[in-house]
Amino acid sequence: MVLEEIETSLIMWFSYALIPCLLVDGVAVLPAPQNLSVQSTNMKHVLTWGPVIVPGEIIHYSVEYQGEYESLYMSHIWIPSSWCSPTQGPECDITDDITATVPYSLRVRATLGSLTSAWSTLKHPFNRNATILTPPGMEITKDGFHLVIKLEDLGPQFEFFVAYWKREPGAKEHVKMVRHGGIPVHLETMEPGAAHCVKVRTFVKAIGRHSAFSQTECVKVQGETLPLALALFSFVGFMLILVAVPLSVWKMGRLLRHSCCPVVMLPDTLKITNSPQKLISCRREEVEACVAAGLSSEELLRAWI
Repeated sequence: MVLEEIETSLIMWFSYALIPCLLVDGVAVLPAPQNLSVQSTNMKHVLTWGPVIVPGEIIHYSVEYQGEYESLYMSHIWIPSSWCSPTQGPECDITDDITATVPYSLRVRATLGSLTSAWSTLKHPFNRNATILTPPGMEITKDGFHLVIKLEDLGPQFEFFVAYWKREPGAKEHVKMVRHGGIPVHLETMEPGAAHCVKVRTFVKAIGRHSAFSQTECVKVQGETLPLALALFSFVGFMLILVAVPLSVWKMGRLLRHSCCPVVMLPDTLKITNSPQKLISCRREEVEACVAAGLSSEELLRAWI
């Protein structure tokens, strides 16, 4: 294996050294890119190849693909990649080009000015069901006594199966399906003092496959009691409410009663301090005295008033 890699490196180095002088029928050409491969993880597909090196020059590459339909029904037509025609780097994200679960042929060629290399084709067609599925990243938090999980957003093709349970002998495992990542999801209400555990795996319906489960993570809510000071303040507040509410009701009742049925108070000068009979007797004596004194009726009336 090591000898083959050394041999390949020597051949490529020798080819690069001869690039300025490489002729075919008297015409200078570029060597074709080598070592094509596809790296695919979680439905993200990247085609890579060995770069063509020309000292002091920038090489551009063109990438084309051919699906099963193009191969069988469209006379072997090749379609340029939507993102890599052309591109400068020795890689191409072909995720948007691979839209069906069928074999895809891929090819690459190099370009330098008017010079163009031959096409290099991927040895084995690529099928997206060969992608490597990994568990998503997850963030577990507790909101009070609520267990909340937030999953890594892997794209619209992914669904997630979240398994959670209370860590105790014989505990039942619950499973909840989450259709979208990146959004906090409430799982359950936790019991104080008990540990609750979570694990998750992805599922891609387009290829009918799922990943392995993630590592189990557990969280625990401690059994919390109210501090003594807080309990004391709560008791004092409760007592104040018991006193303030009745007092407020009594005060409001008095205000409403005086507003609706006010009591008219007479000034002291108009109040009768003696009995009516005594007042009448006193007035009669005054009248008789006035008559005896010879007061006129008008003077008598003024005296009465």
